[in-house]
Amino acid sequence: MPVRVQTEDFDLSTEVAQLRAHNPSIGAVACFVGTVRDLNDGSSVAGMELEHYPGMTEKALEAIVTQAQQRWPGIDVLIVHRVGKLALLDQIVLVATTSKHRGDAFASCEFVMDYLKTEAPFWKKEETEHGARWVDARTSDDAALARWGVKSGNAANEA
Repeated sequence: MPVRVQTEDFDLSTEVAQLRAHNPSIGAVACFVGTVRDLNDGSSVAGMELEHYPGMTEKALEAIVTQAQQRWPGIDVLIVHRVGKLALLDQIVLVATTSKHRGDAFASCEFVMDYLKTEAPFWKKEETEHGARWVDARTSDDAALARWGVKSGNAANEA
C-alpha cells in the first residue's frame, strides 16, 4: 500500500509515474498537492513544523486508503505526507488516485484528502509574526468529511 511519511521532499512526476507503472487499465490520474502558504487565519506565516505519531500515523493513512478502495473498487491510491520543518512554498502532502475513468479518480482523491485532514494524526505548528502557534482543527474539514457520510473521529473505525 503506497503510504509514506517522510521528511524529504517528493517529485510529483516521479510519484505519478511509479503509481501508473505497469497498469494499462488506468485511464485517469487525479492529484492534490498541499503546500505551505504565507497566510493563515489572518496571520502571516513564515513556515511550519509538522509532527506525527510514528506507526499510528501510517496505520491511519492505510485505513484511509482502504476506505477509499472499498468505495471505489479498482482505484489505486498514493499518499505521501511530510513531517518536520517546512518553509513557505514547500510541498506538504501528495494524494494521488488512479482509476479507469476520471469521475472515480476525482471523487476518490477528494475523499482521501477530506478524510486525511480530519483523521490522520498530524500536528501542525505555524511560525507567525506573533510567535509559534498550534493549528486547531477546522469545522469546515469536519463538514467536508461528513458529506461522504463519515463523522470525524469515527473514520478510522470505518475501515
